[in-house]
Amino acid sequence: MSQPSQRLTALDYARAWAIFGMIIVNYKLAMQAENADPAWLRAIAGLFEGRASALFVVLAGIGVSLMTAKARRSMDKDIIRRNRKSLYRRSVFLLTAGMLLLLMDWNADILHDYAVFMLVAAVLMTVSDKLLLGLTVVSLLLSQIWLIVFDYSKGWDANFHAYTDFWTMNGFIRNLLWNGFHPIFPWVCFFLIGMWIGRKRWLEKENQRKILIYSLSGTVVLEMLSYSLITWTSPILDPESAAYLFATKPMPPTVLYVLSAGCSALTILSTCHYVIHKFENSRLNQAIIHTGQLSLSHYIGHIIIGLGFLEAINYLENGKLSFAIAYGCAYFIIAIVFSHVWRKWMKRGPVEWILRRFC
Repeated sequence: MSQPSQRLTALDYARAWAIFGMIIVNYKLAMQAENADPAWLRAIAGLFEGRASALFVVLAGIGVSLMTAKARRSMDKDIIRRNRKSLYRRSVFLLTAGMLLLLMDWNADILHDYAVFMLVAAVLMTVSDKLLLGLTVVSLLLSQIWLIVFDYSKGWDANFHAYTDFWTMNGFIRNLLWNGFHPIFPWVCFFLIGMWIGRKRWLEKENQRKILIYSLSGTVVLEMLSYSLITWTSPILDPESAAYLFATKPMPPTVLYVLSAGCSALTILSTCHYVIHKFENSRLNQAIIHTGQLSLSHYIGHIIIGLGFLEAINYLENGKLSFAIAYGCAYFIIAIVFSHVWRKWMKRGPVEWILRRFC
């Protein structure tokens, strides 16, 4: 297989694992599984928090860069106009899908945020690499200023599970831009980083080992820095304030979180490229690749079907982390089998087919 084709296959492979991580995190959230299981199990589940979805957004940025590469290289006005029109349509589609999920009381939806990312891509698809990086830095700094100046908890209930004024104009904009589950500031940074990476040769075969070492080292260093800063500043501030400023959890999304999650996304990406290069023809890996190709269908399906089934049998808010992880793993296995069978007969997933027809 040619290297460009192999690179695209590796991105599909990474999307599947991003979906898996999002399933675990979302099922943990939906089942309100917080403190009912051993610490080691909570630690394992915590590894996925804010990492899987960050990888998913980085992959979206890479995908948009690859999709618009011809327009960017040629600067042909007709091609640029067609690409922008396609991105606008994708934005409308994703916004509609996301709003439907929100109306179903799925507060952690990411699709309506993706709709904004598509608009960002339409505007920035032809700008220079330096401007992309500059906007990333500005967005990150702006989000951190907001964390210090404004009340991050505004709109949330005591447990950060429900956004009390989400369906008001002020509440919706505040949640979307600043203090939602995936606020545009700073989550647009992941998307812009993905757009930038998609223009580079970082993930080519000759660079994979180097990127893996650098990104893994960066993740470890940033996690150690976070721990040290929280430890050193806790006597001066209080532990809660120190964690608010220096933790690497997605809520609130600090500078250290964005940098650490970005490094971990690159670590997973380079690992996926290595695995595909070595073991692409494995039947299991082929099935996982097919799962990534149906990622949008599986994102919507794991909410409507997976959580819908638990709600139908009145077992949704059971509070058991062990069950949330087991159920998430079972759902992902079923998704792999479904994807492998579906792709034998159909080129695209159900939702992907609708998106393609719309865009």
